[in-house]
Amino acid sequence: MPHSADVTNPAPGDAAPLSRTERLDRLPFTRRHGRLLVGSGVGWALDAMDVGLISFVMAALAAQWQLSTGELSLVASIGFLGMALGATLGGLLADRYGRRQVFALTLLVYGLATGAAALSTGLVMLLALRFVIGLGLGAELPVASTLVSEYAPRRLRGRVVVALEAFWAVGWTAAALLGFFVVRADDDGWRWALAIGAVPAVYAVVVRRALPESVRFLERRGRTAEAEAAVREYEASAGVPAPAQPSPPAVAEPAARARALWSAALRRRTAGLWLVWFGVNFSYYGAFIWLPTLLVQRGFTLTQSFGYVLVITLAQLPGYFVAAVLVERWGRRPTLATFLVGSAVAAGLFGLAGSPATILAAGMLLSFFNLGAWGALYAVTPEVYATSVRSTGAGAAAGFGRIASILAPLSVPVVQQVTGVSWTVFGLFALFFLVAAAGCALLPEMRGRALEEELPEPAHPLARTS
Repeated sequence: MPHSADVTNPAPGDAAPLSRTERLDRLPFTRRHGRLLVGSGVGWALDAMDVGLISFVMAALAAQWQLSTGELSLVASIGFLGMALGATLGGLLADRYGRRQVFALTLLVYGLATGAAALSTGLVMLLALRFVIGLGLGAELPVASTLVSEYAPRRLRGRVVVALEAFWAVGWTAAALLGFFVVRADDDGWRWALAIGAVPAVYAVVVRRALPESVRFLERRGRTAEAEAAVREYEASAGVPAPAQPSPPAVAEPAARARALWSAALRRRTAGLWLVWFGVNFSYYGAFIWLPTLLVQRGFTLTQSFGYVLVITLAQLPGYFVAAVLVERWGRRPTLATFLVGSAVAAGLFGLAGSPATILAAGMLLSFFNLGAWGALYAVTPEVYATSVRSTGAGAAAGFGRIASILAPLSVPVVQQVTGVSWTVFGLFALFFLVAAAGCALLPEMRGRALEEELPEPAHPLARTS
């Protein structure tokens, strides 16, 4: 990350004192920013590992428990039902109780539930635990991205959030490695893989102790002394002298209600964001959750299928890196739209692929564009709303998107049955990627702007809680 920044303080009487938000925005990227990014990113990677594991567990259970395609689609979708509820609830809780508190709680919930899922004695027990796992998984992602975006310097914010999202590829790669080396090892391999998935429960302690609370949240809740102390820690890390007097307190306001997202000031951006989240979730989870099973259905062995998915997954990281550069050079919206159109083309090519070479090539292209789109989307999402509704808005968008992730795995066996060809589902995924690209037109462009700059606040009555 670049380290140059204008970090001068105005001389007394020359200008109004800087707010805490402005003091954070002027800083270079420091070691403390890096600790926040990595600390949140590890939680993000553990989330991805848990989501990715189920695709390999499904392929193993299809043979071991003799599950039908309908039962397998339930295993995939029930977790996303939990994620839909968790994302919405997590955002509301984070705006009321704090980003860090909710982040740690979500890790604890889904880590313990994943460990318990390793002991599943049948389909019903596995489905119940997958739902609980989904509650924790869904709540974590919008909360973590909001926390990181609120500390990142303005000129680097998009790049930092995309870097956070890149940890998803690390986690999904870990899931692919567990699938290849653990799940396929023996009949209990999937149990051992899920047992490893309990690690987030331990990591929750690290999050609770090591990560800071959002300065913007603290100010909104009237906890100005804590907010001032947090900003001074970051200034000290950058070697920037803190002002002689603390920044003036921000107006303490309660978190806004969820219906504020559809006020006249916000409904356009909310509609666009929800449309993008829905399309991306439908296509990504529909494709990647079923991918190992679809390859087995095509005649590949379990070992071949898991190996192909591992190679395809590795292409996610370059997608993130390119997106991280483009969100600051092109802007958030054009980067997101470009990667979504690329994802649509790649999905169509994957549906037409027949040989192992073309399957790998098209799959890697899909990974590259799709995960780059995810990175840009997470950069955009926290920037769309003002502080009072930021986590609520991000969580609601993610929650609505999770509805698509519920429907997508259920749609795969239906489309297969209607068309008689398993790969026609990728034409449907391509269509939803294009729908998501169209939604970008409704989003604001926030490259180089402060989070609070020109962002509409919900009307005062909507900003009050009962």
